[in-house]
Amino acid sequence: MKGGGIENPAFETPSSDLGRRYHAGPARAGAGAAAPAGPFPGPEEGPCGWGPCTPRVLQLCNNSEGYLAAYSLLAIFQGIVVNGLINISISTIEKRYELNSSLTGLISASYDIAFCVLSLFVSYFGERGHKPRWLAFSAFMLGLGSLVFSLPHFSSGKYQYGGKLEDTCQTAETTFANATCSASTNSSLHKYLYVFILGQLLLGVGGTPLYTLGTSFIDDSVPKHKSSLYIGIGYAMSLLGPAIGYVLGGQLLKVYIDIQIPKRQDTTYTKVDQDDPRWLGAWWIGFLVCFFAIWLLIIPFSCFPRHLPGTAKIQAEKISETHDDGSQVLVQTNNIGQSFKDFPMALLILLRNPVLMSLIIASSSEALVATGFATFLPKFIENQFGKSSSFSAILGGLVLIPAAALGQVISGVLVSKRKMDCKGIIKFMISTCSVALILNTVFLFAKCGNEPFAGVSETYNGTGTLYNLTAPCNANCRCLRSMYYPICGRDEVQYFSPCFAGCASYLFNDTKKTYHNCSCIGKPKRENGSEDFLYEAVPGKCPTQCKFLPLFLTFFFFAVVFTFMANTPTTVAILRCVPDKQRSFALGVQSVFLRLLGTIPGPILFGVAIDNSCTLWDINECETKGACWVYDNERMAYLLMGISAACKIITIIFVVMAVYFYKPPPLTKALPRKTSEKISAIHT
Repeated sequence: MKGGGIENPAFETPSSDLGRRYHAGPARAGAGAAAPAGPFPGPEEGPCGWGPCTPRVLQLCNNSEGYLAAYSLLAIFQGIVVNGLINISISTIEKRYELNSSLTGLISASYDIAFCVLSLFVSYFGERGHKPRWLAFSAFMLGLGSLVFSLPHFSSGKYQYGGKLEDTCQTAETTFANATCSASTNSSLHKYLYVFILGQLLLGVGGTPLYTLGTSFIDDSVPKHKSSLYIGIGYAMSLLGPAIGYVLGGQLLKVYIDIQIPKRQDTTYTKVDQDDPRWLGAWWIGFLVCFFAIWLLIIPFSCFPRHLPGTAKIQAEKISETHDDGSQVLVQTNNIGQSFKDFPMALLILLRNPVLMSLIIASSSEALVATGFATFLPKFIENQFGKSSSFSAILGGLVLIPAAALGQVISGVLVSKRKMDCKGIIKFMISTCSVALILNTVFLFAKCGNEPFAGVSETYNGTGTLYNLTAPCNANCRCLRSMYYPICGRDEVQYFSPCFAGCASYLFNDTKKTYHNCSCIGKPKRENGSEDFLYEAVPGKCPTQCKFLPLFLTFFFFAVVFTFMANTPTTVAILRCVPDKQRSFALGVQSVFLRLLGTIPGPILFGVAIDNSCTLWDINECETKGACWVYDNERMAYLLMGISAACKIITIIFVVMAVYFYKPPPLTKALPRKTSEKISAIHT
């Protein structure tokens, strides 16, 4: 193609020549003849198998549907690990290894750091390589990363949630073995942070070929009007993975971290259960299961040929929609992309494409919000609506992931059925992002205030001061802030622990523990005569009075749907607005910016915002700050809403700029879309 016209070798050579080019390689374009249209000089459309071993049954999968099935399975398991199990395990990992949200945000970002560093080189050199074998390498590294991520559990020893737990108020004469700071209380568990980061880096190495070379291979192998549908299905399957990961991980968190809860001979010891904040679930099991499953996927990817049968014909029938800035002619004339010395020029061509860069910045802004919520949405639900960590994780997964998958599929079907051109796709993105921005206001009216918490949000019946757990009623109890065991008093106020509530005794009644003789707990707020309180406090947080959870989940579901409706169109528009030989490289460039501007700072920014709303930190006897126990719910909601709204506005601005900058090639610009399609059909 020269000058950005219709890219169809049928205009220059008879259709019977296709068979000769398939077996003998492409004929060189002579004077006045267009170069072959594909992103590769000559397709190697071999059979499916391993060398001379090509079983006939495997040839049933040697097509775009077979590849899409294998691609979808790998994307599912990648989603289970990276966006499902890791996100749902964040809260447990924080508590087990004494990390704060900023550090766990760094763990989440490590995947994207590896992706960012490698994506340019993998997409550039893999463009002309054997893409299915690159995906076999991807499966190997994803499995290895899953294994490494689970290793801290096996090397950190058994989880110790306390020896003899004196959770009630003790007299001044009672001595505590743990009341003073000693060298032994300074745990080294936080050093496992580096193992988690290593596991995420390996997962990032594995994910790089999947979403650059794997996606462009789909675009190479199917007709243009089906490309958005196939890519949308692949992306939707990648979102099915996190849904499975959330549900699977939520169930595993109900299993004790060491499988069997240790038995104690001491009858005064309180046995930990799921309602106990010290409970930690078996977060590591899912990673081991995925390690074995992902390595099995190495087998199918290693048997696919370099190109699927029929790829040469499909490439010959495609009409170019490359942005008319001369890059298509420059790439073909100078044969850019053949060697490493062409790398700077190839990169410069893409960086100077205003349509591509506008779309990349817009998608990066969306990725920042999506990654932040994917990481911390369960934590938001847990603290905002007073739900358990396991239930919050399942609830977040059941809302976030199906909504994202639905948005991907809907947009893929609409773009495919309407046969939108590049400019129409970009305009479609403007409408979806605008609706998502409006729905984002759910944080303004579906937020919940904090339940009363003695020493944090209110005083102890008028005594003591705010943000000070110690008051005259518990001053002689010698309570420890490192022993967080919340209870709910009959006055509907939450207390940090029975000790800080001044409770001197407790009883077990039908396996239910109740506390009595509590000097800090006031009278019941609701006295109706028929209700006789037989206790002063019970274990656990006070039930929330907020009823906005269904409303929040409904609005948030549709906000996610419209947000992800722009995802597949963005990928399709990027593939269409760049020269054909640079499609994989363009996705690699997008991946770099997506990570640098979106998914790397996203979890860190959300983590810092959430930490900034903390009102009660876990501080041990050595005054070392650990995880956060209590957050200011309204402040958290406003901060997350502000970040999300700002990113949505940035996205809309840059998508509008992409529409403004886009110039279709001269021939397709002069013809209506339907006329262009008819010409393509005639010459096909």
